[in-house]
Amino acid sequence: MSLRHSYTLIAPIYDLFINAATRQVRKNSLRALGDVQGQTILIDGIGSGLDIPFLPQGALYIGVDYTPAMLQRAIKKSVGKSVTLHVGDAMALPYPDGAFDAIIMHLILAVVPRPERALLEAARVLKPGGRILILDKFLHRGQRAPLRRLLSPLLGRAVTRTDVVFEDVLAACPQLTVVSDTPALGQGWFRHIAVEKTL
Repeated sequence: MSLRHSYTLIAPIYDLFINAATRQVRKNSLRALGDVQGQTILIDGIGSGLDIPFLPQGALYIGVDYTPAMLQRAIKKSVGKSVTLHVGDAMALPYPDGAFDAIIMHLILAVVPRPERALLEAARVLKPGGRILILDKFLHRGQRAPLRRLLSPLLGRAVTRTDVVFEDVLAACPQLTVVSDTPALGQGWFRHIAVEKTL
């Protein structure tokens, strides 16, 4: 089963399972955007639009997702907001280099088959000095986590990977520097990470 197929199937119930569990950590992450007046910000992997209610006003937001069924749910949340939605692949973004002042990547790097490719693409479309706000589940280098590693090949084909090591993903992106890295949920399995484009 492809990711697009599985997320099409779960789109009608996605919010029921994810919204309550991630609402506060999404708010916390988005506070790091600060003053967004006049900015253009990409929501990379916008999904069903759970971030939309917490976006600060003053920016133009572009949301991209691989699954049209998830975007249909985001459309309802974007009514009256400055949000434009596109179908697209996080690993091959349909935007020019340096198009965005900031990028939001909530629960996407552990979903895509090649997270390093998705982060490289985000860095490509980010302006120098811009930041990427990441919220996701990551193993730490050297962490054993045998159950997560065992389940990841199966879960990764349908919903999400459970064995992604952020430091390994970041190693493929020399133009990005970590600005902050703090626990978010699950005793630090989920992390708030902000990276800046320095090259």
